[in-house]
Amino acid sequence: MIYGIMGAMPDEVDQLCAMLADVTVETYAGVEYHLGRLGEKQLVVCCAGMGKANAAATTQVLITKYGADRIIFSGIAGNMSREIGIGDVVIGAEVVYHDAENDMIAQSAPFTSTYYGDPELIGAAMEACQAQDVTYLVGRIATGDRFVGDSETKNAIQALVEPDCVEMEGAAVSQIAARNGVPCVILRAMSDNADEDGREVLVVKKFSITEYVKTATAIVADMLARLG
Repeated sequence: MIYGIMGAMPDEVDQLCAMLADVTVETYAGVEYHLGRLGEKQLVVCCAGMGKANAAATTQVLITKYGADRIIFSGIAGNMSREIGIGDVVIGAEVVYHDAENDMIAQSAPFTSTYYGDPELIGAAMEACQAQDVTYLVGRIATGDRFVGDSETKNAIQALVEPDCVEMEGAAVSQIAARNGVPCVILRAMSDNADEDGREVLVVKKFSITEYVKTATAIVADMLARLG
């Protein structure tokens, strides 16, 4: 069993890469793939880059070139739910696009515009969150090629797809995984509230996301230990 672990930014995968043993690094199509072990698990860890195109291309490489049997995408997102707060986690039961013509996308494999997290991976993520004492929500994640950092855009997305958080890669990862029949789950730690304050902190001031990534990394490591 080979696990493909993805993030969009180096910060989202660096901590996990540092935990690997027997590491080799290969560069393919501009992406570094870190091949190694975490305990008894064989992993390929990579930073895909931000946005849907980067995420989709890297997911296919993980499956085709590196033989990933399961895919976990771990990173940060903007919170859209009143049930959780900054630092909490959304586990993607459903992942959708908020900026696409979904009816047209569903005309080709995997013939859907809603992508579902793998039940076993979701269960392991829930157990890991509980073990790490992290508040979590199993919910809906919305993806689009835009950083959401203003109330007008946030409200429009909320009205359109009613997500629990918003980010830039998850649906593309999930779509390609589903197209290949590979189990997948998207995990997101909340770094901001997808509003003007979030843009000021993350984009303008370039605030460190280390603590949020630490949470997501701990969950991935814990859930991997639970999986067969």
